Amino acid sequence: MRELWGSRAFNAGNLIVLAVLAVVTIFPIYYVFVISFVTPEQYYRGGLILFPERWTLDSYRYLLSTGAFVRAAGVSAFLMAAGTACSLVVTSSFAYALSRKRMPGRKALLLLVLLTTLLNPGIIPQYLLVRDLGLVNSLWSLIIPSLTSGWYIFLMKGFFDSVPASLEEAAKIDGSSDIGVWAKIILPLSLPSIAAVGLFYAVGYWNTFFNAVLYINDAGKYPLQVLLQNMLIDSSTAMGGDASELSLQKRMPPEMLKMAAVIVATVPILFVYPFLQKHFTKGVMLGSVKE
Repeated sequence: MRELWGSRAFNAGNLIVLAVLAVVTIFPIYYVFVISFVTPEQYYRGGLILFPERWTLDSYRYLLSTGAFVRAAGVSAFLMAAGTACSLVVTSSFAYALSRKRMPGRKALLLLVLLTTLLNPGIIPQYLLVRDLGLVNSLWSLIIPSLTSGWYIFLMKGFFDSVPASLEEAAKIDGSSDIGVWAKIILPLSLPSIAAVGLFYAVGYWNTFFNAVLYINDAGKYPLQVLLQNMLIDSSTAMGGDASELSLQKRMPPEMLKMAAVIVATVPILFVYPFLQKHFTKGVMLGSVKE
């Protein structure tokens, strides 16, 4: 009986602690969501707002009317789509090559990849390299330096190591090249690893901020995260806006615009994750267990 009551008390305590942590975690997100939909009049009255008296899309209407926000969203979408695709091609092909024991210089390349995970050249050498390549103020400066990662290469290599060598041998007998084996056999069998690593890359490119501050000088090429940072400083000068929306801007609290921008910047990643969830759990465990 003592063990039974002790177990129930322990479970009840766990539920209470987890419930409190869930509320603490979710409430800021909920508050940002609510503030983005309230009316300016309700916001100016002050106090803690838990639910809108009247739902309004004025904040979102103003955001989508500004060329700066639309351009920044387009830049972030391009970085996420093009950057993720290029990074997956480079990472998966390099990882596949390193997983083949017959590859010349394999051990030396593995050592070099390992060194990239341990050593960081720093900001100045990386900036000088990007400048000498002529990529400053180009969107490719936000993709090429982040094209691959030693950690993701080892992650995918661990999955490729588990693919039976007999499949590759059978394809070679049928006359397939190394690229054909990689494209037609390895990649279709590697959807969990591609989904997991692709999600990491997509989130990274969508949240690009520091590299954009370093390499992009043209405000028209700023990604969404840089625009959000500028909005925290001064939303009116950062956003601009159409002449037809100036009256709306004057009566719209800057905090409401910031909350709406945060929601718009967060929603795309939230929609991407459910489609990859079935592969994600398996993908994050790549290479951790050997049969």
